[in-house]
Amino acid sequence: MNQDVIITCAVTGAGDTVGKSPHVPVTPAQIARAAIDAAKAGAAIVHIHVRDPMTGKGGRDPAHFREVVERIRKSGTDVVLNLTAGMGGQLQLNDVDPMKRGPETDLVSSEIRFRHVEDLRPEICTIDCGSMNFGEDTVVVNRPADLRWMAKRARELGVKPELEVFDMGQMVNALNLCKEGLIDDPPMFQICLGIAGGAPATSESMLALRNMMPGNAHWAAFGISRAEFPMLAQAVLFGGHVRVGLEDNLYLGKGQLATNAQLVEKAVRLVRELGARVVGPEETRRKLKLRNHA
Repeated sequence: MNQDVIITCAVTGAGDTVGKSPHVPVTPAQIARAAIDAAKAGAAIVHIHVRDPMTGKGGRDPAHFREVVERIRKSGTDVVLNLTAGMGGQLQLNDVDPMKRGPETDLVSSEIRFRHVEDLRPEICTIDCGSMNFGEDTVVVNRPADLRWMAKRARELGVKPELEVFDMGQMVNALNLCKEGLIDDPPMFQICLGIAGGAPATSESMLALRNMMPGNAHWAAFGISRAEFPMLAQAVLFGGHVRVGLEDNLYLGKGQLATNAQLVEKAVRLVRELGARVVGPEETRRKLKLRNHA
């Protein structure tokens, strides 16, 4: 069991959730406010995506990331910033002619996907450690060459990669980055469970992925939707850290839409009920050996 638990809040994501809850933040100002509220509720880390303010769809505009980060930093709120580098890998295929790309395709180079990380130098950025099916007609593309480029560049920038793994094959890719010396110790993993096309949100999946990691690794796990809090408890009991937030789950309880801060508050209560302690941002920086560029 982990006695000292880091809570991450993933405040908005890129999924089609805006029309499902009024609490999903869309504009940079809303995303920053949600991150600040989550930090005040007990999250040591906030995981940031941005959205198109006009459509609500997931985006990767560096100007939107900059506004979110500047608003959080100017607020004086002490929280570790974790910016996604996952956008820009989406390939939608035409049902009739798979050689044609669908309108939801957003497939760009690793360099373009990493521009906001280059510009803002957060303490953490996420690297999705493999390709996978997403929905009926879309593939998220993360080639080993892309992973190596992003891991190497993150190390040069002094940004800690959070290695997001959705199945055992992706864990192998992440471990290869470690073996090749592209990830500084201690490595940091995020086990992502319950996403269609990836590993299911079960204790067996979490344990199998945990057991593949090196002994010096820090890791967290989450399950989506109704699996969020059961997987939170399981992660603590298996020795990991946890993640909650509206990227993964919209509900506090059955039929009760949540805010990010409410999800964090519930996570804090559960961690403490399990007999563990919630770790703050400064201790998180020491544990993960982060560099604060603010």
